[in-house]
Amino acid sequence: MPKADPANVRLLVLDVDGCLTDGSVHLDGEGRETKRYNIKDGLGIAVWMKLGLHVAVVTGRKSDSLIARCKELGITELHQGVKDKGVKLAEVLAAVGCEADEAAAFGDDWNDLPVLRRVGVAMCPADASDEVRAIADFVSANAGGHGAVRDGIEMILAAKGLMERAVAFYDV
Repeated sequence: MPKADPANVRLLVLDVDGCLTDGSVHLDGEGRETKRYNIKDGLGIAVWMKLGLHVAVVTGRKSDSLIARCKELGITELHQGVKDKGVKLAEVLAAVGCEADEAAAFGDDWNDLPVLRRVGVAMCPADASDEVRAIADFVSANAGGHGAVRDGIEMILAAKGLMERAVAFYDV
């Protein structure tokens, strides 16, 4: 049972590596990093924002490809190189005007625990660490980078009664 009602969620906090990606890091011969993102996750995020809901990306790594992906999706709350995600969560909550129980977070590993423990709805991909899966309110059937974030978004949108409206953006 989630700590809070998913229907009240207004903010989605996302980790990147292992959630929006499969956790792989690809480096070319020049040391440039690329990542693979799932298009279904991206559509889910875009619809989430189109519905007037907030998204924040909070990650411990830094990546130019993530900057490009967030720009493409219209995500403005991007925080890279974060050492203490719990502290950053408090800043993000204040910035968007949400309480912790109005937030859901998607994480996959130990460094996400401070965020997952504080939000109203903690979510993770199927291949998250044992410690994360143990505290998650929602565990996707999909692995990170393979539509897991979309699953979480759909679960919350269903709880909010917004699935029909979300699909209607495209089914006209």
